[in-house]
Amino acid sequence: MMTIAFDHSYARDLPGTYLRVPPDPAPAPRLLILNRSLAGDLGLALSDADARDWFSGASLPPGAEPIAQAYAGHQFGGFSPQLGDGRAHLLGEVLSPDGRRFDIQLKGSGRTPFSRGGDGKAAVGPMLREYLISEFMAGMAVPTTRSLAVVATGEEVWRETKLPGAVLARVAASHLRVGTFQFFAARGDKANVKALADYAIARHYPDLAGAEQPYLAFLDAVIAGQAKLVAQWMGLGFIHGVMNTDNMAISGETIDYGPCAFMEAYAPGTVFSSIDHQGRYAYQNQPLILGWNLARLAETLIPLLDPDPDRAVDLANERLTGIAARYRTEWTRVMRHKLGLLGEDAEDATLADDLLSTMVGADWTLTFRRLADPAALRPLFDDFRGMEAWLPRWQARAGEGAAVRIAAANPSVIPRNHQVEEALSAATEGDMTQFHSLLAAIRAPFTEAEPYMLPAPTGFGRYVTFCGT
Repeated sequence: MMTIAFDHSYARDLPGTYLRVPPDPAPAPRLLILNRSLAGDLGLALSDADARDWFSGASLPPGAEPIAQAYAGHQFGGFSPQLGDGRAHLLGEVLSPDGRRFDIQLKGSGRTPFSRGGDGKAAVGPMLREYLISEFMAGMAVPTTRSLAVVATGEEVWRETKLPGAVLARVAASHLRVGTFQFFAARGDKANVKALADYAIARHYPDLAGAEQPYLAFLDAVIAGQAKLVAQWMGLGFIHGVMNTDNMAISGETIDYGPCAFMEAYAPGTVFSSIDHQGRYAYQNQPLILGWNLARLAETLIPLLDPDPDRAVDLANERLTGIAARYRTEWTRVMRHKLGLLGEDAEDATLADDLLSTMVGADWTLTFRRLADPAALRPLFDDFRGMEAWLPRWQARAGEGAAVRIAAANPSVIPRNHQVEEALSAATEGDMTQFHSLLAAIRAPFTEAEPYMLPAPTGFGRYVTFCGT
């Protein structure tokens, strides 16, 4: 019998931060997809039967000790002191052959004491969406949780209508969130905040353990990782949709692919989430929410930064006031890469800003991909005059070889919203053919696959996504 060599450092080192609870057993599990490449990277030799049963709750893999983790969070700006894993079960951790530690978690696996009235389940479409989008992000070298498998449960869940149920097996560097720290800080539990910080440092930033001020260095490291991550999102036109503090991972990975999508026509105010009525998490606001969320993390660490509370607040504020500049540096680095620029020039950020001011309404992905070919670029614009004035400035800065660098930096294929919906709709009806075709295309994002490069057809309308609960 195959086994998974689970470890349980989170449960072992952080008592009081979780509840032990088993997943619901799926009545008639059916494996929809297994990420064999990822399984190999983790050192897991999984049969289809074991993946089907272990990742659906039908049976527990030997050594699994399922828990639901506690966390809080600011959701659309409002604080909820107790959230936690309401439909997820952490089976344990595995060490990959290269020594890295990863969580294996089931999502959509049943109710827990944190469910707050929810059914604890998930539907096939949202779980396959997470698989698809996370695989694209991994292929674009954007830090992300990964999807190991999706298993249909054989039962139905009710959302707007009756849908087939499914469980996702998610792999993450950890599931520590800003909201995890908030859970214990809100209760005045300084001991657990310190224990979490020590654990996070040991697991994600071990080089900081010997720092003179390790908790300040930890805050710096999380800020740096998140600034880089959000800049990468912005470069791809990715809109997370639900940047609550419980969806900001301490590891710097993208986590929770619920109401997310990729912007097609460039519009800074684009929102995809059905519940984001005020545009809090619009494309243009993501850098602002980055700073807001990190301020919430800094608040939880105040008691650890310095024995003098005033001095601790000053130290935190010094870091927070630098986030905008740090993000701008990371964003400029991303844009230099997308524009095929070599070296650094003081005017590069302005060059990128001016490009964006000319391309409102043009397809984000195709504009960058076709930048080196004005003839192919022109049809993307209703009014090409602004772009026509900008191009000579870019050409003078980019120099020779820019076309090759552009092609290497900018994907031709992204998960286009209409194609994602078509694939998920067919999969919900039992046909995985379109899903597998789209998955193959987005796993080779720099290969020009014509059917997958085109924007949504006229009449597709405004795209709306949902959180899945």
